[in-house]
This record gives sequence, C-alpha cells and structure tokens, in this order.
Amino acid sequence: MRRAVCPGSFDPIHNGHVEVIARAASLFDEVIVAISTNYSKDYRFTLEERLAIATETLTYLRGVSVEPMVDGLLAEFCRGKGANVIVKGLRSSHDFGYELPMATMNRQLTGVETVFIPAENSYTHLSSTLLKEVAELGGDISAFVPKAVLKRLRSS
Repeated sequence: MRRAVCPGSFDPIHNGHVEVIARAASLFDEVIVAISTNYSKDYRFTLEERLAIATETLTYLRGVSVEPMVDGLLAEFCRGKGANVIVKGLRSSHDFGYELPMATMNRQLTGVETVFIPAENSYTHLSSTLLKEVAELGGDISAFVPKAVLKRLRSS
C-alpha cells in the first residue's frame, strides 16, 4: 500500500489545496490529510471545525482521510501512520525554497520522502491568509473555496 500524508493547517482549506489533494489521491492508494495547529498562528476556525470542513469537502475522493496531527514532528507522524511520502503543493519557487530544507530534514530523520506537486496556474495566487483577509473585508471568495467553507463563514 502506497500511503502519503498531505499536511497543513488548512485555515481554511481552499480550492488549491483540494486540487493538490485530488492529484495526490490519483498517485497513492491512500492519502491522509493531516490537519495541524501552529500555536504561533491566529486561526479563523478551530481544529474541530477545520477537520469537519476538510472531511465534508473531500468525501468525494476515494482513499482520502482527514486526521488531526497532534504535537510533534511530521516525520514521526508519517512513521506512526505507515506513510513513506509527504505531499506538498508548490505555488512558486519561494514555496520550494521554504519546503526543501524541511523535506531534507524529514528524509534524514525517518526516511520519509517529499513529493512536490506544482499548483495549477489558476490557483498559484491563493493562500488561506489572503482568502481570510478578503472575506473579512467583505470580498467574495466563493470562486476560491469549497462550499463547506462558505457555509461556515456565512453562519458566523
């Protein structure tokens, strides 16, 4: 079984994330979407909400599950799940420069490899931070996020 982990805080998950996860699902037997919490970030959605939104959004993808990633190293999370691959989406060379040292460290720690999937051109401008800002200022982000995100933004 080829099992991969696609990690992120996903606050909120957006169509660029979904596209990368869908492509990963076509490459691996199983993809675990690991939703993490970075305590230095301010979150719009709680961990429980992010888990629910991602689960609702990704139900159509075969072999994809959503799990919380508790404190600790991503490489150790992967080892515990029996995954030997981390999937990361890249929007630009800046993302690559940020992700490469982590990929090398993860490989050296546990042997887990990182596979980079370049984002579709129509999603390279998306970031959760930007989308939250646009939404908070009254902008329409409906073309960029799943319905589960819009539903929760509108209900709050």
